[in-house]
Amino acid sequence: MTSAQIRQSFLDFFKSKQHAIVPSSSLMPTAPNLLFTNAGMNQFVPYFLGDQAAPWKRVADTQKCIRAGGKHNDLEDVGFDTYHHTMFEMLGNWSFGDYFKKESIQWGWELLTKVWGIPPKRLFATIYNPDKSKGDPADRDEEACAIWAEIFKKEGLDPAVHIVNGNKKDNFWMMGDTGPCGPCSEIHFNLLPSDDEAEGRKLVNSSSPRCIEIWNHVFIQFNANADGTFAPLAAKHVDTGMGFERVAGIHATTKGFKDFSAEPSNYNADVFQPTFDKIAALSGQAYTGTVPETRSLLNKQETLDVTFRVLADHARCVSCAIADGILPGNEGRNYVIRRILRRGIMYGQKNLGLKTGDFSALVAPVIESLGDVFPELKTQRVMVEKAIRAEEESFGRTLDKGLQIFNKSAAAGSITGAAAFELYDTYGFPLDMTQLLATERGLSVDSAGFETEMEKQRERGRAARKTDVIVAATEGEATAEATKFTGYEIDAAHATHAKLVDVVKTEKDTYLVFDQTPFYGEMGGQVGDTGHALINGAKVDILDTVKDKSGRHLHKVAKDTPVAAGAAAALQIDFNRRRAINRHHSAAHLIHWALRKVLGTHVRQFGTHKTPDRLRFDFTHFEQLTHAQLREVEQMVNEKVIDNAKVVSAEIEYAKKPDDVLAFFGDKYGKFVRLVDIGGYSKELCGGTHVTTTGEIGLIKITAEMAIAAGTRRIEAAAGQAALNFVVHEEEALKAVNARLGAGPHDVAAKLESVLNHQKELEKKLKAFEAKASAGLAEELSTTAVAKDGLKWVSAIVTADNTDALRSLGSQVLHKVGAGAVVQLGAVMDGKVSLVAYCSPEAIKVGQAAGKLIGALATKLGGKGGGKPDYAQGGGGDASRLADALKL
Repeated sequence: MTSAQIRQSFLDFFKSKQHAIVPSSSLMPTAPNLLFTNAGMNQFVPYFLGDQAAPWKRVADTQKCIRAGGKHNDLEDVGFDTYHHTMFEMLGNWSFGDYFKKESIQWGWELLTKVWGIPPKRLFATIYNPDKSKGDPADRDEEACAIWAEIFKKEGLDPAVHIVNGNKKDNFWMMGDTGPCGPCSEIHFNLLPSDDEAEGRKLVNSSSPRCIEIWNHVFIQFNANADGTFAPLAAKHVDTGMGFERVAGIHATTKGFKDFSAEPSNYNADVFQPTFDKIAALSGQAYTGTVPETRSLLNKQETLDVTFRVLADHARCVSCAIADGILPGNEGRNYVIRRILRRGIMYGQKNLGLKTGDFSALVAPVIESLGDVFPELKTQRVMVEKAIRAEEESFGRTLDKGLQIFNKSAAAGSITGAAAFELYDTYGFPLDMTQLLATERGLSVDSAGFETEMEKQRERGRAARKTDVIVAATEGEATAEATKFTGYEIDAAHATHAKLVDVVKTEKDTYLVFDQTPFYGEMGGQVGDTGHALINGAKVDILDTVKDKSGRHLHKVAKDTPVAAGAAAALQIDFNRRRAINRHHSAAHLIHWALRKVLGTHVRQFGTHKTPDRLRFDFTHFEQLTHAQLREVEQMVNEKVIDNAKVVSAEIEYAKKPDDVLAFFGDKYGKFVRLVDIGGYSKELCGGTHVTTTGEIGLIKITAEMAIAAGTRRIEAAAGQAALNFVVHEEEALKAVNARLGAGPHDVAAKLESVLNHQKELEKKLKAFEAKASAGLAEELSTTAVAKDGLKWVSAIVTADNTDALRSLGSQVLHKVGAGAVVQLGAVMDGKVSLVAYCSPEAIKVGQAAGKLIGALATKLGGKGGGKPDYAQGGGGDASRLADALKL
């Protein structure tokens, strides 16, 4: 069987057992606490938790997974062995309150031994047996043990040999400290040349590549309570997982599970072959499958084979991640993908001599292998290739220089924390890449020193940020009650009657806390409201509103405002200002929607800021937007404004949000969240305030687009009156230009082009006159040459507009004086001295050098300079001493 046939046979088998075959979920997880989708069960967690009713009783699929970063991190092992991957497929089948242990185990045995033909004698099953001395929970899984005993007896095998006990570490699965959990039963495959059962049993759970877990069956039957007890679940579930590359690699290595003489390798699976072929074609090298015994001092072929595996794995990982909208970036999961991509680029260039653009060439063979099962790879191919190429070009500009810095530090015998930080901060080398390079040479990296430098950088960043409001916003007691927010639906005449419950004072400011408020506290990129409060008949201006970590809204007032807790208050926001903020917030949602339509679904909000006057929207994308793309985005959002669609906000359970609702990694969501739906086409989780129809936004005008980091772009825009003000300002500027050029609005471009062309002609003529004048001056200076030490010296103060003109003049004088010439000239420009010196070949032969001449001259003037024997330049600050310095 081919790898594709193995995958399909798994799915077909469970389809025959009445399982629904579902597609892989995205590598972008829906749970905000995960970096990546890292297991087949991730998309089914709401069903296990009981938050949602499962739409099926039985399901099977193949799921893309990434384990790099966070709790599960295989990155550093990839390439050095034959079974670790950053991205892999997990074949799995699930039961949601339907079948349980008997069917799961029996079907697993049937697929492995009857369908695929794995020799039963080579299989071992582990079952849960708690180590009570270590506090392991629950009892021994006698049910699974009995099922396995019956299976092995039917095969003529001894259950006492083929059933192996495992403790909590190996055979008990928990989702967290509390919640669904249960025992698991793993199937292990003896890959030793001999099928001796006793030898095989010894290697179970020993981390030996010659006896590996091939399939894990998790039986979710308990709920872990907060008090440490375990209660049976009303509905029991099954969750199984099998590494696709592992079983496909074993099948290929053993020639269909028949010949176990060769060392097993996942990379023998034909799913990797197209990528290996492409790497070989690009590099002129061949993959032979060697595996190093250590990670340092590898021989040439070991280095080549490690590099082939690294490139094949990383190309798959990065291609699938980018196709799912996870672009290389500077934070979170985006930075992990950047690290993986840069690790691959560095390996390819350093060990195989690959060039910029070669890594993006690996996308095609990845799609050849995986495109049919993961169709998003085909639909997003152009975007994936562009994103990788952009990162190659960006990293390529610093890689060579960074390696020079590394080599210099390595020559000293170790890599200091400061050097590792410089490589990270200036040249884009992730710490693990520096550690990898060091390991290859048998060196260590001062990781603690690196972290010290990183903390210094964080401190500099914190010091540069505004901190006064942050201090005020976090001083509330952890037990304080959150303020009730009443400001989603208000009008100009609306006043909220509230009670002043606290007065928070800091060194600089005073904040009022009410039991309820219509004032929005700054959050999610939306600025806080302003307005006023009537307290004891006096009007108190509210200058800003922020939230503390307890959820209290802190209303900033003048420092010495005379108020006390317990007073009644009438609160009224600045309604016109709020409406302007609403316009910009809703406009940001529309721009996000349009960008995803125009550029692709990889676009994700990466930061935003909404004020009454403007909006800033940061998003993931790998290249500058073209003028046509910006015009299309602007056209689309304004069409939606004209449509005047309803903007509906509603509170929903986070676990029940529809699949087409955008949520953002890093944001913390409670059980209930606020959904903002614009016309049914833009749906985002958002706690901010918005217009009620898109028509309220008015004109939306994009004012700027720029890069803020590699892989991250920024759009600035204005909406409503702010947009109109921007357009008026632009029109006034255009009219002023028209008036100066004597042109109308339709021919101003042609008129400006004519003026610029005329200016170029004048500049060309001016340069010709200057050259002629310079030649005349050079002729004049050459006549002043003084004979000294058998050479002809010209040393003079001249007038020059800039250093280029000074250099040109000195060169002309040297040419006119001829053989044996030495020229040194000085000019004062903006109060500072510029110097040049030239020496002819004859002068150099007798010991003169322009660099030495300039060094001596510059020193006399309190400056510095230098250069080569034939030409040098320098400068100084003391122009009063120039004449004396140039005296021969």
